[in-house]
Amino acid sequence: MVFVVKLKEDERLDYLLAENLRIIQSPSVFAFSLDAVLLARFVYVPIQKGNLIDLCSGNGVIPLFLSARTKGKITGVEIQERLYDMAVRSIEYNKLDEQITMVHGDIKEMPQTLGYGKFDIVTCNPPYFTTPPQGEINLNEHLAIARHEIHCTLEDAIKAASDLLRQGGKAAFVHRPGRLLDMVTLMRKYRLEPKRLQFVYPKQGKEANTMLVEAIKDGSPDLKIIPPLTVYQENGEYTKEISEILYGE
Repeated sequence: MVFVVKLKEDERLDYLLAENLRIIQSPSVFAFSLDAVLLARFVYVPIQKGNLIDLCSGNGVIPLFLSARTKGKITGVEIQERLYDMAVRSIEYNKLDEQITMVHGDIKEMPQTLGYGKFDIVTCNPPYFTTPPQGEINLNEHLAIARHEIHCTLEDAIKAASDLLRQGGKAAFVHRPGRLLDMVTLMRKYRLEPKRLQFVYPKQGKEANTMLVEAIKDGSPDLKIIPPLTVYQENGEYTKEISEILYGE
């Protein structure tokens, strides 16, 4: 049976080229960024089996990416109904509904809803920015919620990840380098020991603008800082590493 996707308003169907998948996006509601791609490639995943969960899933991009790397069961959690709906339709279009399940809800409630210690892997691309004064919040509600800690703080995300993980399970986050100390402090507060750290630089000679952190629940202290990634060459084109990640070249 062929699933015909129904697009709404300004939605479009984009390609995830390296994975040979399609995803529903909308410039006025949600479109994924490179950060999501990098997180999905950075995190360790079991190839054959396992229970994985992605928090703050948006339009389901990280579950879709992960489906190309593992045969394990994947759950995505998204609080915004419109984004949840986009994710469900993308999953159905790619015929991945037996592997990926979307949950419409608040990540803070997921341990009680889905079970404590039930997951092997947690990924999260949380809102990066603290909530500004009312007059400075993006008037687009969807974008404001995705970017600012309106429904979910970094601490909320880390606590939920720890509660959902089994002992020895892994949690991977993408965030801004300016929150590194917050990330490490909160991870240790909730029994997540940082084990791998990677910085991403927009260009050579520029400051890092993204960090990827992977932690093990109740792990022993031993942080490895792995080689950095650089996104653009001097001529403005993607570096070879990023091109391979995006296009499978």
